[in-house]
Amino acid sequence: MANIKSAEKRARQAVRRNLRNRMAKSAILTTTKKFVEVVESGDKTAAMKLFSQFASLLDKTAKRGIIKKNNADRHKSRAAARIAAMAKA
Repeated sequence: MANIKSAEKRARQAVRRNLRNRMAKSAILTTTKKFVEVVESGDKTAAMKLFSQFASLLDKTAKRGIIKKNNADRHKSRAAARIAAMAKA
């Protein structure tokens, strides 16, 4: 346990930031699952709409430093590839 006032504040801030970061990562996982379900159902318009939201969420979390930029780009690329595969099928 921290003995210095500034260290106690840092500990409180770390708890809040950890919670905020976990919420953001959880939102990414939830949106990913929803996107996969929509793609597998074959509804292209819903997939495109959800892809837009998904990409926006990834960009925001990358901008805040919760995930790395390349991680966000990789997720967006794979999602776009799934939509492209839908168009071919």
